[in-house]
Amino acid sequence: MTTPLTVDQLEPRLGRLTLIDVRSPGEYAAGHIPGALNIPLDRLDHALPALRSAAARSQLAVVCAAGQRALNACARLDEAGITALVVTGGTNAWTDAGRPVDRVAGARPVWAMDRQVRLVAGSIVLLGLLADRARPGARWISAAVGGGLVLSALTDSCALGTALGRLPYNRPRPGTPTLDDTLAAIGG
Repeated sequence: MTTPLTVDQLEPRLGRLTLIDVRSPGEYAAGHIPGALNIPLDRLDHALPALRSAAARSQLAVVCAAGQRALNACARLDEAGITALVVTGGTNAWTDAGRPVDRVAGARPVWAMDRQVRLVAGSIVLLGLLADRARPGARWISAAVGGGLVLSALTDSCALGTALGRLPYNRPRPGTPTLDDTLAAIGG
C-alpha cells in the first residue's frame, strides 16, 4: 500500500529522502521540486535496480504533476518489493502552496501529459466526426479513439501518453540530467 505525503510533510524531509519525478523530461525541465530526480514513468522498470538500492539507503518519494502517474509508479515499485511514498497533489500542489521550483536553463513551459492526451484525443474525435460528413465511415476513427480511452481507463495505462512522451518537446532539454545521470546520482 502506498503512503501519501503532503507537500507540507515533504518540504522538511527533502534532504533526507530520495524524490523521484516520473513526469516527461520536458515537464521536469519546465519546473520540478528542488532535489527531485527525473525518471520518466515509461523508464521506471529500467531504473528498478537503482531505486531498490536507493530505497535501502533512504526513503523514496514519488511525484508527478498531480498524482496519478506517481500512484502508478508506486504500484509498480510495490510489485517490485520497493516501498515508496507518493506526494499528494504532485508538483501542482507544491507550486499552488507557493513553493519554488527548479528549472533547467532555457526550458519553456510544457503542458502536463494528461492535458496533451486530452487535446490529441479530443482533436482526433472531432476531426473524425467532421470528416464523416465528407467521407462516410470516418466516424469509426472517433469510435476507435473512444475505445482506446476506455481501455486506457480500465488498464490504468496510456499508450497515447507514451507516444506523446517521445515527441521532441517532451524530450530532455540541453542541461536536463539524462536517465543515466539520474541513475548514477542515486547509486545505480
